Amino acid sequence: MGCTFSGFNAMYDAANGGGDVWINDIRFKIVRQLGEGGFAYVYLVKEVTSDSSSISAGGLAKKVKDPSHLSDDGTYAMKKVLIQNNEQLELVREEIRVSSLFSHRNLLPLLDHAIISVKPTQEGSWNHEAYLLFPVHLDGTLLDNFKAMSAKNDFFSTSDVLQIFRQLCAGLEHMHSLEPPYAHNDIKPGNVLLTHRKGESPLAILMDFGSARPARRQIRSRSEALQLQEWASEHCAAPFRAPELWDCPSHADVDERTDIWALGCTLYAIMYGVSPFEYALGESGGSLQLAIVNVQIKWPAGPKPQYPEALHQFVTWMLQPQPSVRPRIDDIIFHVDKLISKFSQ
Repeated sequence: MGCTFSGFNAMYDAANGGGDVWINDIRFKIVRQLGEGGFAYVYLVKEVTSDSSSISAGGLAKKVKDPSHLSDDGTYAMKKVLIQNNEQLELVREEIRVSSLFSHRNLLPLLDHAIISVKPTQEGSWNHEAYLLFPVHLDGTLLDNFKAMSAKNDFFSTSDVLQIFRQLCAGLEHMHSLEPPYAHNDIKPGNVLLTHRKGESPLAILMDFGSARPARRQIRSRSEALQLQEWASEHCAAPFRAPELWDCPSHADVDERTDIWALGCTLYAIMYGVSPFEYALGESGGSLQLAIVNVQIKWPAGPKPQYPEALHQFVTWMLQPQPSVRPRIDDIIFHVDKLISKFSQ
């Protein structure tokens, strides 16, 4: 999927105080900001159509292949990225390219995008801006949901834990089954969107493919191992980062099972709200890296009744420090389906 460079694409309407954005030939009205981080901002936007056309017949409807990704009311999430240098520009281009490889209901689809050149101003030194358009999920991320639930001392049921996790496995299976396989590299509660459905378990969708890369790498020198560790420190959230990405041997075959480690940490987080190793950050002299490399898991008091011991064993199975004995995604799916049949009502 190519990137579009044009002064007319995705430009702010200065007269409206930044209220309107064009992504290629489609106009959107900014409703409000949903979040921000680093040089990226996420907005709720609404497609602007002419009086004679409906949302279902709007410009985006003609471009999107899967109509299920279209919004009934024309609202979407738009990610705006401020790009300061060529390295950041290549990262955004890669995110767009990788996102276009995936097509699965549990992976957030990229609906449209544009990259434009801008003149640097006194306020900012960036020279490009990228606009990426996605379906919107206003119930927030798994992290948002857990924060709201913990304030009420609430937890997901065992059934919901397993159903949310099963959906993440389905999306990840799609990535791992590509040729070559792709690893997400940043699976964590903040990258899992939830949509609540009456009478059903929440819909879970894995998002943010900015760190996704071909999964399999041969490390054959100390310098290659250090390069991998440096890359991981920038792209993989520390509490969910696999041991081989903290301390990589000089001769190693790294593969998609780095995601399985993060998946095990995320299953723990669906239950308890944090990574199984974050406790180390609050301990005097504690080391997150040592807790991860030595697989020092602590199980907090959970809901009453507590989660079945089988879920704890499932997490521990995924958190094998040696990647060569860690299960693959098809093994995980086989096992979670057995747990669902056993524990779901």
